[in-house]
Amino acid sequence: MTITDGYLVACFLASLFSSTRWLRVAQREHYLAWSASRFAIRWWRLGVINPLLFVMTASVVVASAWFPFACLAAALVVCVGPLGLGLKGRTSSLAWTRRLRTVAAVMVLFAVVLFLALRQLGVGSVGYAVVVILVPALIDVALAVLKPIEQRFARKYVTQAANTLERINPIRVAITGSYGKTTIKGYVRHLLSETRSVIASPASFNNSAGLSRSVNEHLTDGTEIFVAEMGTYGPGEIAELVSWIQPSISVLSAIGPVHLERFGDLDTVVASKSEIFSTSRTAIINVDAYGLAAEADRLQASGIDVLRCSAKDSTADIFVTSDEGLSVTVSNRTIVAGLESDAAPTNVACAVAVATALDVPDETIAHLLTNLPTADHRRQVLLGQSGVTIVDDTYNSNPAGAAAALETLSRTGANRKAVVTPGMIELGNRQASENRRLGVDASLIADDLIIVGRTNKGALANGARDGTARVHVLPNRDEAIKWVRENLKAGDAVLYENDLPDHYP
Repeated sequence: MTITDGYLVACFLASLFSSTRWLRVAQREHYLAWSASRFAIRWWRLGVINPLLFVMTASVVVASAWFPFACLAAALVVCVGPLGLGLKGRTSSLAWTRRLRTVAAVMVLFAVVLFLALRQLGVGSVGYAVVVILVPALIDVALAVLKPIEQRFARKYVTQAANTLERINPIRVAITGSYGKTTIKGYVRHLLSETRSVIASPASFNNSAGLSRSVNEHLTDGTEIFVAEMGTYGPGEIAELVSWIQPSISVLSAIGPVHLERFGDLDTVVASKSEIFSTSRTAIINVDAYGLAAEADRLQASGIDVLRCSAKDSTADIFVTSDEGLSVTVSNRTIVAGLESDAAPTNVACAVAVATALDVPDETIAHLLTNLPTADHRRQVLLGQSGVTIVDDTYNSNPAGAAAALETLSRTGANRKAVVTPGMIELGNRQASENRRLGVDASLIADDLIIVGRTNKGALANGARDGTARVHVLPNRDEAIKWVRENLKAGDAVLYENDLPDHYP
């Protein structure tokens, strides 16, 4: 073995070591192609030290043309950096699933081919150092190559699920929206539970793999209704789900600036979410949301039965307000009035609309509305052992949900109130402005605003200047929890708004 071969081996081993960090990122980002590279750019730009390390690495790559041993420095840097992004993860550990093993194997194959090709071409240390730096891109190429193969692999489970649905033939209810869909799904299952045999997709199983698994594992003979939550990261994905689930009743709960990095604008969100109605006989729509009043009119003109839901328009088919307790009106019939509940009115309206469409009696709906289920980590109000009231809204975050969570915090009547948040993500070009607004609102309600991490630190802190809250910036959620334990006492309250996994800076 020559010295140059030794450099090859060292750089190859460094690539393998570094890849575990970026494979974890890819897994957390649902194996989306180019996710590893996007996060690599984000992390190498973070702070002062990481950009300096990257510049040094780039310089070393160039220097290795004259000093071949310099490539070892590049190998060392990618093993330790970017600083802050752990190999194992604190909140989201690497799970060696079949899919991840496949991605890793293909990435390693690409790396081997590249290293050997560079050796054969006599490129030497410069080429080896470049490959080391481009490990995130190699993972992304592997993801892109494997995507059609994974889709084909999953197709057999989708076919099995489609056949099961056809055999058992339950009424299929589909629910989508920028937010609120998991909560509405829980409400629908609850409101139907006394009159029908109903199965709902568990947790947030809302893509093709999750929904096919839900059908294959949970749908049994005698199931009358199957409730499917449908999510999407882009146009065409809901249409694909609808093509084999074929819902007859579909719900569109809300439109908001969620996943705008992938959709681009709200009109595209409306169009993509509206794919859910292609097989529906009944469309249930929150007409308070952006663009959905017009969508309701369009669907009605096409011959679909439309139930309009609203918390603002008293002429809507299902009108729900929470001004003086929860009040529910269905086709001008008030079935509940003054009910004590923290439920979002439009979420209740959409669920009631489904129950109404399936002929659940008013009195049954009214009875079941008194004990609506609470979705985990969605504005859950808990009392900690120390006597501190905890508002847990960590499942996810969006502008409307964050505003509702802040309202819940304000109603606690606590002596001292704190908000712990890393801010909101995937809002595209609105991310900075929406997080600034969150900073403003939080600082007007809370006494302390604890900003977690650096992803939205600037926007949140900038917004907080318009309020009176004391601002604390902490590196991670563990430190934020420690701060809460050390500074809040019985009679105080804290809102945990969102909880980003630690592959975010």
